[in-house]
Amino acid sequence: MNMTPDEEAEFKRRRRGRNVALGLVLAAFVVLFYFITFARMGG
Repeated sequence: MNMTPDEEAEFKRRRRGRNVALGLVLAAFVVLFYFITFARMGG
């Protein structure tokens, strides 16, 4: 599978965008669990 440099750049850009979105979702879950734990401990 050979891609032109333009296609390869687009592929990498999309993959990076997907990775950033996934990272944000994971961070949101971490924050959510933190607040749930904090609330249950009566903080």
